[in-house]
Amino acid sequence: MTATFEWPVRVYYEDTDAGGVVYHANYLKFMERARTEWLRALGFEQDRLRAEYGIVFAVRRLAVEMQRPAHFNEALTVTCQVQRMRRASIEFEQVVQREATALATGEVAIACVDVARQAPVAIPDEVARAMRAADGTRA
Repeated sequence: MTATFEWPVRVYYEDTDAGGVVYHANYLKFMERARTEWLRALGFEQDRLRAEYGIVFAVRRLAVEMQRPAHFNEALTVTCQVQRMRRASIEFEQVVQREATALATGEVAIACVDVARQAPVAIPDEVARAMRAADGTRA
């Protein structure tokens, strides 16, 4: 079983539509923040990855299913769990939830991209080792 990273999110007024419900695109922002914080918890800042390794992580595929609405001022948790890690990509399962109730679920595939060439590249060894160690898979 792979480890699940959790990140708390508070719904702000700006996250909602005229009906006070979280606007659908903002679930993607919540998921992005959780993946960024997961990477930060592993010891890697995205700006440093770009400066030191010349890479960025870019979404290449995603599927999101909305199940229940979230509302202004609610405290949510966004989870991030690695489903598959390849040489140059990572697939995540993510859930935005209120307590134990799933509000939105997402499958997100991320590619490691060489900034200069704008092409896929292998995840740097140091980064890949940290990801695997946190995930509980082979180091």
